[in-house]
Amino acid sequence: MSTVAIEIRPARADDAASVADVHDAAWRNAYRGLIPGRELERMIERRGPSWWAGAIRRGSRVSLLIFAGETVGYASSGRNRASTLAVGGEVYELYLKPEYQGLGLGRRLFQAARGDLAARGLSGAAAWSLAGNDPACGFYARLGGKLAARGVEHFGDVTLEKFAYVWR
Repeated sequence: MSTVAIEIRPARADDAASVADVHDAAWRNAYRGLIPGRELERMIERRGPSWWAGAIRRGSRVSLLIFAGETVGYASSGRNRASTLAVGGEVYELYLKPEYQGLGLGRRLFQAARGDLAARGLSGAAAWSLAGNDPACGFYARLGGKLAARGVEHFGDVTLEKFAYVWR
């Protein structure tokens, strides 16, 4: 019998390249055709290994999901940035490499991020998703998130609607 280890742990600066790899693969999968091509490429290029190493060194809370020794997902979280949402915490980002989606790993990573928020005294959580990102919207709804607000994001000349989901 063999067992595959799943680990969720805080990222260190030397994890930056693996976080950037997940970010690149997940963003291309999630946003290609939604965010204009040039804008998407610029956003991905800006968030390379040196950007992630700096963010982690500055104290950004980034959790890694490691499956069978490979970093396959990450989540970042902290204080809720939208004063109109009556929750203390926010899951800023949660991404998995495409080939690891739909296996329950995202749920585990989300629960770990929520646990980290609670341990820091931040009750409740919010998460934003572009309205056209149906897989993410469905994921947050299946986790019990309630649609609480709408907003917009600008990508060059394109404006896209976004949704806020909350957990109390």
